[in-house]
Amino acid sequence: MIAHLRGKLVEKNPTYAIVECGGVGYFLNISLHTFSLLPDDENIFIYTDLLVKEDSHTLFGFAEKSEREVFRLLISVSGVGASTARTMLSSLSPSDVRDAIATGDVATIQSVKGIGAKTAQRVILDLKDKILKVYDIGEVSQKSNNTNKEEALSALEVLGFARKQSEKVVDKVLIQDPSLSVENIIKLALKNL
Repeated sequence: MIAHLRGKLVEKNPTYAIVECGGVGYFLNISLHTFSLLPDDENIFIYTDLLVKEDSHTLFGFAEKSEREVFRLLISVSGVGASTARTMLSSLSPSDVRDAIATGDVATIQSVKGIGAKTAQRVILDLKDKILKVYDIGEVSQKSNNTNKEEALSALEVLGFARKQSEKVVDKVLIQDPSLSVENIIKLALKNL
């Protein structure tokens, strides 16, 4: 497998780059995240992942090792192909994807074009433990956040608001500030309901 390339950047576009190494030009599929980080210098170093299928060999390029790791995790999920993973990494930074999976944030993952609720839930279900283990993200803060979210949702239901509608608003509130107390989540949610 090709793990990385060091060579001359021949062409750079938002979806692909061409790197020449030893007289051979490698076509790399890249995300917008990588595109934004690629220098305009001639000589570059880029991490790669080669996907081999029955009918194609596709090379993906990543400016950061962490992005490649998240990409590999995403394509391991049933129903998430390489193009969907690349779209996710173009819409969200690798750390945003990691954090959304670690905290069980379905709304953030679902905000990516082409990803429905079931796929978003499957991504979280399949990868949450791996993400928490690999990146050593504390599950404590995530659990208290979920507890606060659940308490806020219960309170909003008691106040007569539909759970589905409340959940959307609470998710938006928590995206802006995940460390809010139950009272503050409710106050901000009520302003938006």
